[in-house]
Amino acid sequence: MTDKVGSIVVVMGISGSGKSTVGRRLAERLGALFVEGDDHHPPANRAKMAAGHPLDDADRAPWLARLVEIVASAAGEGRDVVLACSALRRRYRDRLREAGPTVRFVHLTGADALVRRRMGARADHFMPPALIDSQIAALEPPDHEPDVLEVDVAEPPERLVERIVAGLATLPAPTEG
Repeated sequence: MTDKVGSIVVVMGISGSGKSTVGRRLAERLGALFVEGDDHHPPANRAKMAAGHPLDDADRAPWLARLVEIVASAAGEGRDVVLACSALRRRYRDRLREAGPTVRFVHLTGADALVRRRMGARADHFMPPALIDSQIAALEPPDHEPDVLEVDVAEPPERLVERIVAGLATLPAPTEG
């Protein structure tokens, strides 16, 4: 174990907002470990979503616990981490904050039409476009959370990463444990 606690950046937003694309590029830019939250959904969650049914809090609880375990472990080893995770509700973000003292969020937002177009263009994902309305309905915007940077996804990913890196520097500094 190291004395340094790695920073954790959660790239959040509804499905189709670009969490995976932007998260991977941000991780590359920061030299951080990238964790794709969707990869850690249990098979039952994937099947439920693929069948067109939205997840509920009970479905998400073990998934969020697993994500907290993964990123807390990496940060505890001194690694910086970028996690792509919807984090739609305040209580989900609060659960992710339990991963350590250095958690910050980047909320990817965008026009409904843009996000729907992106969802319709995806062919290799278990989340069908029909569930986007349930994601929008479940989203509790992080309007008054000081550790959240909001970024509109209308620009190309490379530009978004530049804006995120600059914006993270404006957030209150995370504390190291």
